[in-house]
Parts: sequence; structure tokens; C-alpha cells
Amino acid sequence: MKVMKRLSFDLNGRRALVTGATSGLGERFAHVLVAHGAEVIVTGRREDRLRNLVETITRGGGVAIAQRLDVTEASSLHACVSASGPVDVLVNNAGLNVQARADDLSEADYDLIMNTNVKGAFLMAQAIGRTMIARGQGGRIINVASIGAFKALPGLTAYSMSKAAVAMMTQGLAREWARHDINVNALCPGFILTELNQAWFQTEGGRKQVQGFPRRRLGTPEDLDGLLLFLASSHSRFVTGSLFTADDGQLLA
Repeated sequence: MKVMKRLSFDLNGRRALVTGATSGLGERFAHVLVAHGAEVIVTGRREDRLRNLVETITRGGGVAIAQRLDVTEASSLHACVSASGPVDVLVNNAGLNVQARADDLSEADYDLIMNTNVKGAFLMAQAIGRTMIARGQGGRIINVASIGAFKALPGLTAYSMSKAAVAMMTQGLAREWARHDINVNALCPGFILTELNQAWFQTEGGRKQVQGFPRRRLGTPEDLDGLLLFLASSHSRFVTGSLFTADDGQLLA
């Protein structure tokens, strides 16, 4: 009987680019990828935070490079991709939300959500996808969507619309780029406690929302580690165009 080898999420020799790496999920994704051997390009608008992240990773023995990036600015996006060199794994994480009732949402806030979450995500995937196609060595693109892709979240109608677009974009790109050995998948997290939402979940309304979840708790960034590593590694060779929910059953509520 052949002895089975243990699965290893070894990313040595791979270069990953993480957008929105200055806080929350993006920062966590960068640390996880580095811990498993990848060289990581961390990107975002807050350059001081990028420098601090690179210093932390370097002190721990990892390799990280900082590149300023605003995904809503085409010139910034293309300059970042050009300066980054070959990328094996894109974690397309940059995004934001504006919590407001649909009848109160301003046109400016609607445009900000869509330009960041949809247009920025598409242009980033397109730019990196082009470099992967040109290299001819395949690659992994991991888009970060949300359970809002499947369910209209209260007070987040435009955000949910944007994440539904990211989900469809994921499947469209997976279909178009399959012949280039580029796997495109999406993480669709539920409510994860991060710097961006912690103030809300400390309010009475936020605590009431959590009590409506099946397990009455929020997720942590660490809860996405396993899916991230699976999708970034060779173990996802047979997986493309998939939308992975990690929500502790919140969609069931």
C-alpha cells in the first residue's frame, strides 16, 4: 500500500501580491502567505502602514516589498503592477463599504463603493491576468467577495451589489482564462471582526446583529487562513470559478 504524504501548503518560490494590505484581512493574508514561504508584495494607500508591515515581516525572516496602490486610480494601479514584476498569486482584497439605507446613500458614496470594489478589482485582476498569460506559467487569482454576493445585507445594499459583481467576475475570468492555467476563485466571508467594523459591533445595534447569527459570534481573520492557503497552493489545481463561503452559518439566518 502506498504511503500517503501529509498535505503541505508550501509556497516557497512563489510571489504573491495582496491589495488592501494596510489593515484587517489584507494584513493577515500577507502574514499567512509569508509564513508559508511566499515572497509578498503588500499594497495600499497608507504608506506608513505598509512600511511598518514590511518591517514586521522582515524582522520575522520573511520577504516583503511595499508598493503604494489606489485601485480607483488607473495610473496608480498600472504603475504598481509594472513595478511588481512577475506575480504567481494575486489576492484581490482591496474594498470598502459605506453603511447607509439605500434611500440615504449619496451618489458620491455609491461611486466610491463601485469604483473600489468592482472597477478596481476588475482592473487589478485584468492587469495581473495579462502578465500571467504573457509568462505562460499559470497562476492563482483569489478575489475577496462577501456573503453579500448571495444575500442583501441590511444597510449595505450597494456593497452587496458590488460583491455580487465580484462573484460573477470571478466565474467569468475563470472561464476565459482556464486555458492559460490561471485559476480564479473567490473567498466570500461572513462578518469578520476587523478594524473597519469593530466600532459598529460595539454598539447596541451591532451586538443585536450578532445575536441573530446562528452561533452568535463574529469571525476572526484567522478563520480564513485555511481557505487562503488552499487557493494559493498547488492543491487547488482542479478548482476554478468557485465561490467559497466562510460565514459560520450566517447565510442560514
